[in-house]
Amino acid sequence: MSTNPELKRWAVRPFELIHHAEIHYRKDSDYDRRLALISFDNSIEVSITTYLSLNPIHRSNRQYSKEDVKKWLANFHTKLDFFELEIQNRGLPQHKEKADIVWYHEQRNEHYHGGGSGVPEKRTIDEIRQVALWVLSVLFETADVESKLEASLSKSDEGLPSIPPNFVKPREPISPQTIDPAQGKALSIAALLGKWNEGNEADREIIRRLSDGL
Repeated sequence: MSTNPELKRWAVRPFELIHHAEIHYRKDSDYDRRLALISFDNSIEVSITTYLSLNPIHRSNRQYSKEDVKKWLANFHTKLDFFELEIQNRGLPQHKEKADIVWYHEQRNEHYHGGGSGVPEKRTIDEIRQVALWVLSVLFETADVESKLEASLSKSDEGLPSIPPNFVKPREPISPQTIDPAQGKALSIAALLGKWNEGNEADREIIRRLSDGL
């Protein structure tokens, strides 16, 4: 995947998840909405985890005790506790309440684990997208993430590849039933990988290992 050269290197991984989510967001099929929800949510958690794991020199010399970092990294809720405290300390506005973000995360869990029925609402995808961009922009002090995302997408010379034919492909449910285990597995693999090169043996091996481990 192409990445934006203006990004700090330690912000690349969270940004790549947003890039991947945006591809699905713009396609807007039922399947793409599910993957967009999963990837935007993943980017929120990865942004916070990455930031807390950085050397202080890479986060404007902000210092946190090891005990606090361990506490904040415990789960998704405590990571949001850290982010709320961080924006308060920086005197920044809170664009979304923790309760809203937790609700998006619960929707994501339903689809990620293959038990969710139906399709995420467009409003849900729109809102979690804004949260993902907001969290990245605050923690990595990155202005105008929208423009950087647009530039990254325009430079991307590959579209989202098809899932290799020897793996189960996620399909649209014919009725609002729960997704069967094979479909949930395929959806999880697609969300974790984002992009891959089907002609690259190393990428194919990673897919095989993921498939065997799920």
